[in-house]
Amino acid sequence: MAKRDYYEVLGVSKTATEDEIKKAYKKLAIKYHPDRNPDDKDAEEKFKEAAEAYDVLHDPQKRARYDQGGFDAVGGAGGFGGFNGQGMSMDDIFSMFGDVFGGRGGFGGFGGFGGGGQQRQRRYRGSDLRVKVRLNLKEILTGSEKKFKLKKYVTCDHCHGSGAEGSGGTETCPTCHGTGSVTRTQQSIFGMMQTQSVCPQCGGEGKIIKNKCKHCGGEGIVYGEEVVEVKIPKGVAEGMQLSMSGKGNAGKHNGVPGDLLIQIEEEPNQELIRQEDDLIYNLLLSFPTAALGGAVEIPTIDGKVKVKIEPGTQPGKVLRLRAKGLPNVNGYGMGDLLVNISVYVPETLSKDEKNAIEKMQSSDNFTPNLSIKEKIFRKFKSYFE
Repeated sequence: MAKRDYYEVLGVSKTATEDEIKKAYKKLAIKYHPDRNPDDKDAEEKFKEAAEAYDVLHDPQKRARYDQGGFDAVGGAGGFGGFNGQGMSMDDIFSMFGDVFGGRGGFGGFGGFGGGGQQRQRRYRGSDLRVKVRLNLKEILTGSEKKFKLKKYVTCDHCHGSGAEGSGGTETCPTCHGTGSVTRTQQSIFGMMQTQSVCPQCGGEGKIIKNKCKHCGGEGIVYGEEVVEVKIPKGVAEGMQLSMSGKGNAGKHNGVPGDLLIQIEEEPNQELIRQEDDLIYNLLLSFPTAALGGAVEIPTIDGKVKVKIEPGTQPGKVLRLRAKGLPNVNGYGMGDLLVNISVYVPETLSKDEKNAIEKMQSSDNFTPNLSIKEKIFRKFKSYFE
């Protein structure tokens, strides 16, 4: 199925509120729910497509990244992190978005359209993990790979996540008969009312463990460690958060694993100042170089470059070195390196130096004219506007 704009998928405008997005998703999920469309592959794909769109648009951070950079910015094209509904099972989607329908880990009262559906059992979801990664400008320029040894909950090797000792360690819950929920009927002023809730005996799983695993105590997970390799894209910035789906803590009883959230921190550079995708370098020229011109070396992220200084260069002049900045994280080209020029005036002078400058004072060339004054102070004023 060709990938469509997420707003188009849900049928909402780009200014839609969170409530409007939730209602639109709920409507589509009911329409294409597998219990209403058994063995209908097209309906299943549309159900997953709607879930993927909702995952991005209901999350303010993901929505902002999508609005700026499209599918690539949220991993929707199968790239780094993000949600990919086409690669998830139906149970994964039910577990993640059951709250939209008021259920726990499933679709609550919506699992049984036309009387023929079966309630979906609850699947636990593991918690997310957070790590910080500190990058220098060189790593931000080129992108980087980082390895983390994570202390986390992993699937128990002994019971393979079931929580049961041996193959016959579980049985169907006698209270809910495997549905994961119980229905109660009671008299009210409006007549007989039915309410559905999570089964109190099995917690919504539809089964209970008779003999608990000796290694994990019936949880299906144990505390261990895993080495995770993270690919950091080019152009990331301080405060950005990336995610790796399924690399967080394992879910109990073979549930859905949480995500790994990577918080970006940026090392300050002694010479270069970052301003979004541009870099700024403050160059302090000697008076003779500013007056006579010459060549100076300017530091960049990947080495030094020589820059020509024109004779009579004034303080406040800005030189722009094209594409010597940082790449845009969404792939929109390269920033520039801006060289902000100041001129150093000697604080002390020898007798000979003082005499030489005094002789120059009477020259018209050493008297600033009005146009130069306006030009310099216009730039100075702009810093405060």
